[in-house]
Amino acid sequence: MALVLVVKKWRSYLLGHNFKIQTDQQNLKYLLEQKMGTPLQQQWITKLLGYEFVVEYKQGKENKVADALSRKMEDQKEGKLYAITAPANTWLEQLRTSYAIDPKLQQIIKNLEQGSLASQNYKQRDGLLFYKGRLYIPASKELREQILYLLHSSPQGGHSGFHKTLHRAKSEFYWEGMRKEVRRFIKECDICQQNKSENIHPAGLLQPLPIPTKVWTDISLDFIEGLPNSESYSVIMVVVDRLSKYAHFIPISHPYTASKIAQVFLANIFKLHGLPNSIVTDRDPTFMSTFWKELFKLQGTTLKFSSAYHPQTDGQTEIVNKMVEQYLRCFSGDKPKGWVKWLPLAEWWYNTNIHASTKLSPFESVYGYPPPKLIPYTLGTTQLQEVENTLKTRDEIIRILRTNLQLAQDRMKKFADIKRTARSFNIGDLVYLRLQPYKQQSVVQRRNLKLSPRFYGPYRVLEKIGTIAYRLELPPEAKIHPVFHVSCLKEKLGERHQLVVTLPPADKDGVIRPEPEEILHRRLKKKKNHAVTEVLVKWKGLGEDEASWVEYSTLVNEFPDLVDKVI
Repeated sequence: MALVLVVKKWRSYLLGHNFKIQTDQQNLKYLLEQKMGTPLQQQWITKLLGYEFVVEYKQGKENKVADALSRKMEDQKEGKLYAITAPANTWLEQLRTSYAIDPKLQQIIKNLEQGSLASQNYKQRDGLLFYKGRLYIPASKELREQILYLLHSSPQGGHSGFHKTLHRAKSEFYWEGMRKEVRRFIKECDICQQNKSENIHPAGLLQPLPIPTKVWTDISLDFIEGLPNSESYSVIMVVVDRLSKYAHFIPISHPYTASKIAQVFLANIFKLHGLPNSIVTDRDPTFMSTFWKELFKLQGTTLKFSSAYHPQTDGQTEIVNKMVEQYLRCFSGDKPKGWVKWLPLAEWWYNTNIHASTKLSPFESVYGYPPPKLIPYTLGTTQLQEVENTLKTRDEIIRILRTNLQLAQDRMKKFADIKRTARSFNIGDLVYLRLQPYKQQSVVQRRNLKLSPRFYGPYRVLEKIGTIAYRLELPPEAKIHPVFHVSCLKEKLGERHQLVVTLPPADKDGVIRPEPEEILHRRLKKKKNHAVTEVLVKWKGLGEDEASWVEYSTLVNEFPDLVDKVI
């Protein structure tokens, strides 16, 4: 066996060469001539095939170096122990000492020593008390916290859930009320509160927006991006009237600026409907620009931004976006770059179809009469137009719209609240904050977001805004909007503060994203038969190992001041 192991060990040096094996075991000299009778011998001999070697016998006294390694010293006595080390278990001494602070446990030990204890489940050994083979822990908060920290918060515990931690605790220890204490410890664990997702319904009952009183006084606005270039357009600006649901789909080029959006709005919306009283939109950097805000401020328009990181308030436009994308997918799927020519027809199709919430088509809601029929007029098929005009006057249509929208909102709220939970906080409460940065195509995401904390903080509640939003006391260096929807907040449990996770860096618009520090390299890459320049970007606060490749044009549009950093 030793011969096989040494040949295997030095295989890289021996294979392909003639070599000699010297041993003081004489019968190995005839190894290759022996008959291998056992399976183990047959297995060993196959491992020597392919080698060219000769076995020579050499007496032990002549083979001093190798022989000395397998012999013990002549003056060494059997069982001689030079040293032994072992960690001192001071925790058990602390456990024995703590027995004195638990009167109930003292009584159990006393009865056990006197033999008057009725239960056979208690045993005493080495000054320690055991219950059903498990170590009995006295009523010492410090000791129990140490045990729970080891079983849950340590790397061996792995911040396991309630059932796993309780199982491990019950298998080794015992104390009254263990289940309750384990549950409390895990609920109050800072690391778990910050890094584990909540497996409950989203917080905050649905709060529908106020129903407008007139058409085109309150609108919502959004963009459909990521479309293929079609006649130099790659983005659709979607504008929807919140009362009638009438919509306009306007193609624009990417990248777009605040001034360009304002020009498009004035040329396509203002000329038809005037300036609205309010606009519902998500917190996009485009709308955060000073020019956009100042333009509408001068015209008496107020931007109704969503609460920070809760864009669901603009759900109406998101639904319209899906309908437009579906229409274009159906009619331009075979020729995606021709989607622009289908956009006017998509707008007509959308505005002439009845809506479930209003029970009317957007066309009829705005103009007061049904849209033209798809089938040409034939004699005897039309109804009395005078009756229609009498029943559906402008005031009657508005009343019907508001009534149907209210019914639709009530129905939507009823079903939405089934999957939501009511949650509220008091001023001064500590809460954890969950951030959901927008994943725009023009924003490069960090590669380590997968391991980023689920919650940040804790932060103190300063003010309640409306019914489901709160203003938090964020650190001075935080650039994000301090008002958050209740679904992004979670109560801080317990008094322990193991860790305070700081907010990720945000730009001047409050968007959480990494900021480029330096461009390390550049390359050309083929995309759709075009050569695209990509650059390797080092991000602030991250090492070079987390640098990522980004299209140069995208980076310049997002960070114009980076031009001087190009290598």
